[in-house]
Amino acid sequence: MSRFEAWATRIATLLVGGTGLVYAWMRYLMHPADPYAFAVINHPLQPLVQHLHILVAPLLVFAAGVMWRQHAWGYWRRGVERHRKSGSSLLLTLVPMVVSGYLIQTTVDSGWRQAWVIVHLVASGLWLLGYLAHQRPRRLRRLAADPR
Repeated sequence: MSRFEAWATRIATLLVGGTGLVYAWMRYLMHPADPYAFAVINHPLQPLVQHLHILVAPLLVFAAGVMWRQHAWGYWRRGVERHRKSGSSLLLTLVPMVVSGYLIQTTVDSGWRQAWVIVHLVASGLWLLGYLAHQRPRRLRRLAADPR
């Protein structure tokens, strides 16, 4: 995996994860300023953040495809065991995260939409945790391998 591909993956994860976390905070943890208003949004920037999240999400899907082809598949084929658990967790959470993200936008039934929101929130949280675990600094990796 080249430096450009690694940085593209980091930036895509930062953009999608950042906008997703900010949107979730605005949507589920904030309340409208006027408690008597029947507001659909909780913050004036909430629609903008939601749109940004939807617009940058394909970058992460593309970066994940590059990461699979250039990084994960090559390691898998060669039998490299290092960091396989955190990398496998990324793969296992990617599919439900992406599929549920698209289904949230296309589902018309409110019950199914709520189910896809829950799947998306859980899978996305696990993706971010797995990505952080997979990105341990090189120095810590060397110390873990040779603790002298």
